[in-house]
Amino acid sequence: MRILLLCHNFNSLSQRLHVELRRAGHEVTVELDVHDDFTREAVALFSPDLVIAPFLKRPIPADVWRGTLCLIVHPGIRGDRGPSALDWAILDGEATWGVTLIEAREEMDAGPVWAWAEFPMRPTRKSSLYRHEVTQAAVACVFEAIGRIERREGAALPANWGRGWERPACRRSDRILDPTRHSAEEALRIIRASDGDPGAPLTIAGQTFLVFDAERAEGVPGPAGALIGRSQHALAMAFREGALWIGHLRRPDFRSLKLPALRLLGAEASDLPIIEGPKPCRYREENGVGLLEFRFHNGAMSSEDCDTLREAITRAKARSLPVLVLRGDADCWSNGIHLGIIEGADSAADESWRNINAMNDLVCEIIETDDRLVIAAVLGNAGAGGVFLSLAADEVWMREGVILNPHYKDMGNLYGSEYWTYLLPARVGEDRARRVTQARLPMGVDEALELGLATRRLPGNVESADWQLLRAAAELAASPDLARRIAAKRARRAGDEAEKPLAAYREEELRRMRRNFYGFDPSYHVARYNFIRKTPKSRTPVTLAVHRANADHSDRRSTMR
Repeated sequence: MRILLLCHNFNSLSQRLHVELRRAGHEVTVELDVHDDFTREAVALFSPDLVIAPFLKRPIPADVWRGTLCLIVHPGIRGDRGPSALDWAILDGEATWGVTLIEAREEMDAGPVWAWAEFPMRPTRKSSLYRHEVTQAAVACVFEAIGRIERREGAALPANWGRGWERPACRRSDRILDPTRHSAEEALRIIRASDGDPGAPLTIAGQTFLVFDAERAEGVPGPAGALIGRSQHALAMAFREGALWIGHLRRPDFRSLKLPALRLLGAEASDLPIIEGPKPCRYREENGVGLLEFRFHNGAMSSEDCDTLREAITRAKARSLPVLVLRGDADCWSNGIHLGIIEGADSAADESWRNINAMNDLVCEIIETDDRLVIAAVLGNAGAGGVFLSLAADEVWMREGVILNPHYKDMGNLYGSEYWTYLLPARVGEDRARRVTQARLPMGVDEALELGLATRRLPGNVESADWQLLRAAAELAASPDLARRIAAKRARRAGDEAEKPLAAYREEELRRMRRNFYGFDPSYHVARYNFIRKTPKSRTPVTLAVHRANADHSDRRSTMR
């Protein structure tokens, strides 16, 4: 089937559908919803059998949906209508929620229903629900609808009915935090419902900020509204009952930057007492396995974050266990350097240089671990340098449903480092390495296993993945063959080092990166600015828009004639 994905941006759900539909043998192309005329042109060029809209912010043109079946993914239960479905579900404390696949009509969210799925709600951030439950339900709905189309069955229901109802967009006033009125639990629910976008307004030290990335702070009492401590880059604030750790803030100004809370608040919080708070890295031992869990907000890793994880690995290596598992967060394993902090720095070039060197130090620490096997447990999506961070381990165990973007080029043709010129060809071969870095398309676990970017598949359910991860790691630690494997690893690394030192790979990569950061071509800095400040796209990249790439090729052939 020829399927056009029409989306506001190519987000995690759109990428997952792109991967799953192509894996199922469908011909898939993408058009970003930039302008109605571009949408019409995409339909004319591609002649799709089906248009799927995983993420839209405005209606599909009527002449498009009248001429081609258009199905819209709505992150709400049957009968739910409105643009803030998931926000309201969290705010209202819904026990179950769902996804509905609705045929496009003039009235939003009111067309015939082709498929639906429901799931129990977790007490977590909106973005986490979206990456897991919503995405999984949406994929199931899309494939159910495709089955109905292939069987010529038509829509499942004539209209969008159910226990949901139409609700307006969630307003700023619905999200305002008041520490004297809200308990910590109530405030946490509002912050979770506002996660990602637009954030929850809160007054701190007389200034209004938008709050993200919060969790309960236990045993740290104080008067409501008071800042009562700091830990790492997080701040603790007291509410009517209880307190919260606030990880990230953003000023309410247009296109302002979301940054770690302490970094943004600055002098107003620098004198706060340091107290026990959230830890980005946690280490434990079980059945002969060292398990190092880490979490960095949205997978972005600043210079300090890289140092923190590297130091945690160094401490773990002081323990004489034969297997070390690096278990990243189930939402994001890593997306490489922290573009937000780089964008907010006095010198973006200097901070970029500092950050990539810190990332390289981290990767080198893993590569040079020669007395044990290191497992990268990739349970969340990974991009750019985060993918190559995982390849520094001996094996990559990946959860079903994870999406990888193992390339840098969309960030202004950034060359990339993290020893990728050593790690990637050694793992997949020179030809496949070129394919991986040039394709600029997301990939799933099947392709990662086929290419050699992953070595083991874990179940899609996070709890099941964790259980299987620990069981398999314990079996590896008890394997009679383990000592031989570690010795072979040590010999292989020594041979590689003798042939070409790691320092040479690093020097060559950084020579190219220096030109990206400090050279005359500003592409990286422009791309980073647009990405961080969410500048709307003016066109769809031809790497995604297959229909446009083919049209351009045909135009060139006509011109040559």
